[in-house]
Amino acid sequence: MSWLETYRRKRCSADEAVQHIRAGNTVYIHPGCAAPEQLVRAMVRRGPQLRDVKVIHLLTAGSADYAQPEMAQNFRHVAFFAGANVRRAINEGRADFIPIFLGEIEALFANGSVHVHVALIHVSLPDEHGFCSYGVGVDTTKTAAEHADIVIAQVNPKMPRSLGDSFIHLNKIDHLIEVEDDILEHPQGQISDIANKIGSNIAGLIEDGSTLQLGIGEIPDAVLHYLDTKKDLGIHTEMVSDGVVGLIERGVINNEKKTLHPGKVIVGFVLGTRRLYDFIDNNPIFEFHPSSYTNDPFIISRNDKQVAINS
Repeated sequence: MSWLETYRRKRCSADEAVQHIRAGNTVYIHPGCAAPEQLVRAMVRRGPQLRDVKVIHLLTAGSADYAQPEMAQNFRHVAFFAGANVRRAINEGRADFIPIFLGEIEALFANGSVHVHVALIHVSLPDEHGFCSYGVGVDTTKTAAEHADIVIAQVNPKMPRSLGDSFIHLNKIDHLIEVEDDILEHPQGQISDIANKIGSNIAGLIEDGSTLQLGIGEIPDAVLHYLDTKKDLGIHTEMVSDGVVGLIERGVINNEKKTLHPGKVIVGFVLGTRRLYDFIDNNPIFEFHPSSYTNDPFIISRNDKQVAINS
């Protein structure tokens, strides 16, 4: 059977796809800007027919109606990172927060500590060989899908085709829906005067040839504005935002001095806007990996002059 025949056979509607979620299941949702919104909304519509479904993810953008008070008997949300869309539910005791290092989450799926019954993922169109890309987020999703009983994919031509360890074959997808929705965006907010001053000071501590890790927040974003005079910077990080695009285009970030993966931006996921998504699409400078790789201390230690910037 050709991959196209496989694709057609597995195609269904979102409401049909979520019929495979059962009471008591654990459902993993592709996090960040890759959140598969149509599948999530269909799952919520099915909510009144379900009980005690555990919903797990890192940090999703978009809606989280499964965490609303009226869904408390249907869904129990478990967050490894507490985002704004579920923070109230956690504070009110209707959801759980599990503190854990990002690089250690995938081990929970692999060793069976967290049994993923259904993984809801968001991927690119398949290529000529039947491989779909995880697009803006490989993170913990690739491993979750590999260990899930059922994989349901939202296939979207607007999802960029990111390269690296970032693919899933149609044979590994059980059911798929087709969408043509804009990918969720995480635009950079206004940077305060204080953050700009901190960013300028931090930039002064970064030497030419350094390899950077960038976290989420105002401070890492501010630092990027003050790096134009630097030379031969590299990236090995769990995530990047729009701020790296201009630095790569201007040659400030070229990854040439990296002692591990020279010439490559090593990243697990991106949080940004369409400008960033278009930039990573089929761009060989970007090499996506699971978080268990990007955040492995042994791997990180192989980079000379590694600098971590967080807030």
